[in-house]
Amino acid sequence: MGTNPVDEAQAQLREASSACEGNRPFRIGYTQGTFDMFHVGHLNLIEGAARLCDVLYVGVNSDDLVEAYKGKRTVVCEENRCRIVAALGCVDSARIVDTLDKAVIHQSIPFEAVFIGDDWKGDERWIRTEQDLIPLGAQVVYLPHTSGVSSTGLRGKVSSRVRE
Repeated sequence: MGTNPVDEAQAQLREASSACEGNRPFRIGYTQGTFDMFHVGHLNLIEGAARLCDVLYVGVNSDDLVEAYKGKRTVVCEENRCRIVAALGCVDSARIVDTLDKAVIHQSIPFEAVFIGDDWKGDERWIRTEQDLIPLGAQVVYLPHTSGVSSTGLRGKVSSRVRE
């Protein structure tokens, strides 16, 4: 029997953040996502980010933004997705955002670190984001990605699991 990917990711997050307990490396942190059909991968990212900063802001991609860059509509509307994220005890503030540009976000939220799953490491957009944030005194921090779960994957399972 193989290792459960969710348990593995949580163990990696605990290990990465255990050295920081009581002495968090960042004062203000930021993460952003669509958070559609909220799942444990979303929770792992947000909790992992919260362990590394004193204050965590979370941007929830607007419905229009998601449609523009993913070419699809969300299942859960932006207001409800934002309420779900804001209700998490480790989130200090959640807001709906209309841009993926972290330098623009930095103008209203002066974060020291933006947190993203390590499955994006090496991606052209995130390499550019790293470079854009350097002059602002901020950095990109890659956290362990929770494999085996995604909102896109859940979309395909919904019709076979949920009967009206």
